[in-house]
Amino acid sequence: MVAVETVRGPVDLGSLGPTLMHEHVFVLSTEHVQNYGSSWWDEEARVADAAAKLNAVHAKGIRTIVDPTVWGLGRYIPRIQRIAAQTPVNIIVATGLYVYEELPQQYAYRGPGLLLDIPEPLVTDFVRDITEGIADTGVKAAFLKCCMETPELTPGVERIARAVARAHAETGAPITVHTSGPHQTGRTTVRIFREEGVDLSKVVIGHAGDSNDLGYLTELADQGVLLGMDRFGLDLFNPGAERVKTVAALAARGYAPSMVLAHDASCFIDYFGAAHDAVHAAATPNWHYEHISTDVVPALLEAGVTHAQLDTMLIDNPVRYFTPANGGAA
Repeated sequence: MVAVETVRGPVDLGSLGPTLMHEHVFVLSTEHVQNYGSSWWDEEARVADAAAKLNAVHAKGIRTIVDPTVWGLGRYIPRIQRIAAQTPVNIIVATGLYVYEELPQQYAYRGPGLLLDIPEPLVTDFVRDITEGIADTGVKAAFLKCCMETPELTPGVERIARAVARAHAETGAPITVHTSGPHQTGRTTVRIFREEGVDLSKVVIGHAGDSNDLGYLTELADQGVLLGMDRFGLDLFNPGAERVKTVAALAARGYAPSMVLAHDASCFIDYFGAAHDAVHAAATPNWHYEHISTDVVPALLEAGVTHAQLDTMLIDNPVRYFTPANGGAA
């Protein structure tokens, strides 16, 4: 069996089904919640709500979500295990580090040639999450995550990206990168990964769909990466109608095998604290797991995207992304 690790354990790749390739369950700061969240964070209520939202999208036909919540976004696997036990949706989790500019102090002084001169601890930690499991949960990460947001590459971001590339080389785990569409940082990502010998067919350029620049997007796709058309519903960054038009234009040019779909949504994000639900309803009413199934798929079909192309983006490409390069068991 060719399998991929999920929160509930290995799952046959052939059973992943329609997959949303970039969704968070929770985006939280542990310190913020612990110190300031008493008025708005209700653990039991939010766990129940998350399970309900995953069950609702399962009823729409989605079978798997890929959750790139790593350190910097509030990854806490025991909570996700509780939710996974209450839903048939497969949840695939990641390892990596989410920062835009500089390393956390916990890594800044440790590593080759640093104050504590040891092998790169980022690689050590990422590989352990993939091969042994995250903390003591028994849950293994199935992919790697880093960021390439700012137009200027900082030493900290470059160190993380190269550590991710080296963990990929050691484990074969694929990679998803948070990039900036306006700054077109997918180019920097591809350059660094090419220098490190990364298999670019195992890389998702996350948030590529924030851009409608077909020249930029096809340039990336022609180098073998997958384009993350993965912020449907987040109209603040690119209106939904424009996102649909861009996906349809790329599909018409034969790029359906180069795209994956998602929302970059979450059940709860602590950026707005107690105002989360009100802000979500007012500013981003379509930013939720069901938007693609309910609204985007019909719009894409109306724009000329075929059912076969939708299956390619939602089913075939995720399977290919998680299939080991040698075709063996994951």
